[in-house]
Amino acid sequence: MRRFIRHYLLAMQFFTRIPVTGRLAEWVGYSPAMLRASAAHFPGIGVLVGSAAAALFALLVLALPDTAFTPLVAASLSTVATVWLTGGFHEDGLADVADGLGGSYDRDRALEIMKDSRVGAFGAMALVLALLCKVALLALLGSVEVVADAGDTPAFGGWYGCAALWLGHVVSRTLPLVMIRWLPHVGDSAASKSKPLADQISLGALAVAFLWCFSALALASYVLDAINLIVACSFSVLALLGLLRFFRRRLQGFTGDCLGTTQQVCEIAFYLGLAVSL
Repeated sequence: MRRFIRHYLLAMQFFTRIPVTGRLAEWVGYSPAMLRASAAHFPGIGVLVGSAAAALFALLVLALPDTAFTPLVAASLSTVATVWLTGGFHEDGLADVADGLGGSYDRDRALEIMKDSRVGAFGAMALVLALLCKVALLALLGSVEVVADAGDTPAFGGWYGCAALWLGHVVSRTLPLVMIRWLPHVGDSAASKSKPLADQISLGALAVAFLWCFSALALASYVLDAINLIVACSFSVLALLGLLRFFRRRLQGFTGDCLGTTQQVCEIAFYLGLAVSL
């Protein structure tokens, strides 16, 4: 249990802006092997980030006037909260991949562009479109009324938006680990912060990650139909398979930025799948 907590706190330190400092950081410790093991808790970070976003979404829906624009405001501000909480870690990866692969068809040149911290035209377009998709889909899901079983009185109107936020962040942080398992890391080993994390992932760590994911889906199944969960997850898996094929063809592997891109695309795909299933 101590090792479980230390690995989770290390993942939280790496993937969020939540401070793990002082004596707590000393107790957690750090090594490349620990960072590699902490990948198993990537979906657990999704539970944390998704819970915070869903709580804010629910609070805003309850506090704001009941209008057609309320889900849009809640979706926008909850998205801002997730970007702040994670430091835009995954969004940055999406922008870098869009700049690299959009800026050159040559593999080596694309990898070189991806290491540049500046955001180009392709990166800016990818960020804007990704955020627009997230906000629009969450607003759509938040506007779907949940009808109570005992009558036609709508229950809490933002439920599907909350459920989407919570599950989307968990599922989309599970699937990139499959990419680590299936593709080789092709980034700059000396400079990449994600190299220890992406170097390899054991089957045991992958099992822990899927346990996080399946536990979240099992909890959600009490209030969401199984078909909703199956369709939403299927959309995310299809997005993963497409990215695996794309990165294998263009880069012959993946970088840390590719993992961030996978998280973003799978998250949007989950929201879309849930919206389609409803």
